[in-house]
Amino acid sequence: MDEKLIASCGMNCALCIAYQFNENDLNKRGFHRKYCLGCIPRGENCLHMGDSCELLAKGSVRFCFECEKFPCKRLKVLDKRYRTKYHMSMIDNLEFIKANGIEAFLEKEKALWRCQECGGTICCHNGLCLNCNIDTLLSNKKYRWGE
Repeated sequence: MDEKLIASCGMNCALCIAYQFNENDLNKRGFHRKYCLGCIPRGENCLHMGDSCELLAKGSVRFCFECEKFPCKRLKVLDKRYRTKYHMSMIDNLEFIKANGIEAFLEKEKALWRCQECGGTICCHNGLCLNCNIDTLLSNKKYRWGE
């Protein structure tokens, strides 16, 4: 895991399907998805929040928890969607980083999202390791967490 892949909103871009598709160039396997390098590497502070937050848009804060409005309404809505659909919480991520630091967070994420078969990274959007389980996704391109 890489610090630059942790977006300001607490999203770990390494877990994102668009990032993993880019890393593995999976459109060559018959998919048609947008690729993403991650928010920070693309020069965006946060794909999810940057368009509605002046502090993020200007790069005034590295993480949302640095804002006096943390967690704002928009982050709460985003967090609820990710907790419900994708088994992760951006607010929990940010609170962990604030309390324990980015290095401890990266180690926790590495262990939590590590594929037990190959050591790759599990995708938060579908619960699959795209190294080991790409056939599952090829047979059902809308597959999500055991559906």
